[in-house]
Amino acid sequence: MTTVEHLLVNSYLSWLKNSVSAKKLDDEVAELTTPFLDRHNDHLQVYAETKGPGNYLLSDDGYIFAELRSSGVESRGSKREELLNQIVSGYGITIRDSELQASATTENLGSRLHSLIQAMLSVDDLFVLSQTNVETIFSQDVARYLDTRDIRYIPSAKFSGKSGLDHMMDFVIPKSRKAPERIVQVVNTPRRDRVGNMLFAINDTRTARGAGTEYYALINDTRRTVSAGIVHAFEEYSVKAQPWSTRDEIIDELAA
Repeated sequence: MTTVEHLLVNSYLSWLKNSVSAKKLDDEVAELTTPFLDRHNDHLQVYAETKGPGNYLLSDDGYIFAELRSSGVESRGSKREELLNQIVSGYGITIRDSELQASATTENLGSRLHSLIQAMLSVDDLFVLSQTNVETIFSQDVARYLDTRDIRYIPSAKFSGKSGLDHMMDFVIPKSRKAPERIVQVVNTPRRDRVGNMLFAINDTRTARGAGTEYYALINDTRRTVSAGIVHAFEEYSVKAQPWSTRDEIIDELAA
């Protein structure tokens, strides 16, 4: 791991540790407030219920789905349900009574908490669109784009990082005779906390994937222009940031 990558991982973990707060609600339930924000700029919260010695149930208490419904976004519908189930199952998360839940033990409590938070962020980001245009989900647009250009890829691949945490990569294009492995991350809402989270995941898994792996970030600019600061943040960590409107500029690199 290079010096800058090592700095990013350590800085991110330090920021996360110092930005999380916990409050005991009763003898069995604790509330954890994270530094990650939803689309209303509210901090995401997770609830941990003790189910027995060394066993816990982590939950968002139904917050994500309640917020979607209050915004007029419905998760039902064959395409939306299929994509939703793909996301949560990829993180090992279950949906029960409109709650995102994860079972954990003392040994894996941290990693399961990480997976639940990532699932909450992904679902919140996925359905950020209004009901009238919710069918145009950005990750599906990216998949269709790759399909129409006959680019082989593995969707929603999970890799373990140096930290011991698991991270979901949106699209992995296998190595070929002409090009190394390429990993494409989809950035629907390029906000500071989401970008930092994504950069941590990339650098945490970079050593395991090998020095030749190339990373791309396809950024949704259909609603707003991508700021130079966001592009610089990715490029600072050797991730090629490409606005969706100029995606054809990298098509030869992805198709190689």
